[in-house]
Amino acid sequence: MTIYGIKTCDTCRKAMKALSDAEFRDIRAEPLDASERAEFLAAFGDALVNRASTTWRGLDEAARTQTPDSLIAQHPALMKRPVIRADDKLYLGWKADVQTALGLG
Repeated sequence: MTIYGIKTCDTCRKAMKALSDAEFRDIRAEPLDASERAEFLAAFGDALVNRASTTWRGLDEAARTQTPDSLIAQHPALMKRPVIRADDKLYLGWKADVQTALGLG
């Protein structure tokens, strides 16, 4: 199992604590490559972009019109997190539905 996120993110920390055997990948230190972004966008679409984030609020209108792929490539912190890969399935976020699907709820 792999958790993709940012080490300073409180939600990612909660997921890491609950899934202590999971590998953690900090997407700031090791950004997603093009194929990973494509896979995540195919799974989650525009929901992958966190439009409530500080990073999003700091973007100008022109930057906000870019594709989700280019936004996340340029600003990894814009990715909604965590993204959790468990076997062949991807999960977005750390709400009750994800925790239940992972056998924790």
